[in-house]
Amino acid sequence: MLFDAHEHLNYEGYTEAEREAVIQGVIDDPEMAYVIDAGSDLSDSMLAADHAAKYDWCYATAGCHPHEVKDMDELQLSMLKTIAKKDKVKAVGEIGLDYHYDLSPRDDQREWFRVQIRMANELKMPIVIHCREADQECMDILKEEQAFSEERKSWFPKRKTAPGFEKADGDARVLIHCFSGSAEMAEQYVKLGATISICGPVTFKNNRKTVEVVEKIPAEFLTVETDSPYLAPEPKRGGRNKPNYVAYTARRVAVIKKMEYEDLCDITLENAKIFYGIEDQ
Repeated sequence: MLFDAHEHLNYEGYTEAEREAVIQGVIDDPEMAYVIDAGSDLSDSMLAADHAAKYDWCYATAGCHPHEVKDMDELQLSMLKTIAKKDKVKAVGEIGLDYHYDLSPRDDQREWFRVQIRMANELKMPIVIHCREADQECMDILKEEQAFSEERKSWFPKRKTAPGFEKADGDARVLIHCFSGSAEMAEQYVKLGATISICGPVTFKNNRKTVEVVEKIPAEFLTVETDSPYLAPEPKRGGRNKPNYVAYTARRVAVIKKMEYEDLCDITLENAKIFYGIEDQ
């Protein structure tokens, strides 16, 4: 069974008919177990929470993406906090830094990233990170705001380890979504207590960088995701992504790790359930 650890049923570009078709695709796919509808601003965090309340297989996150923080204020923060407390909202996110597009001023990105990490710590919730072309600064801010502190790790059960990662048993419940950094940085994150989420670009022909991440990081610390409707994997590249397409990413990760597809699905399903604190109905 598959767990899409990060997608956007709440995508504002969908017509209602398109959204319903995507939802029906999840319902009709016998491989799909769960999806996380990830919040990017106040309105789509609200919609994600509504989806989570409506569908057994859907859970949500609440947060403000770095693209959107230019419009953020204290009232919206308070409302996001209220959404984050709903039963099936399982993390604060996606939050972070995006220096590729710079759609919000960098100072605003840094400020609201810090504020939302503090909110997650206050609520003792997992954190979902968006990071693009800001790798070291993103890690530094997470460290400075105690996202990897021993106190934070004490809020969550210890996790399984793997050879070479025996000291990575402390789980900080920080997910680096659609990881695009180096294998070395992925290793640093895992040893700090983070989980690495692999997205469709791992299937791209010339993406050696993410392949190296998958080779380096044990399956015990990985999840798979689509970030749909963005970043469709091969052979669907160029069109809109769908939660079901997480299967293409899982198959590619299994090949890279020389694992059976079903085993990789089982491990990443369990990892995502643990990360988001989901128990089977």
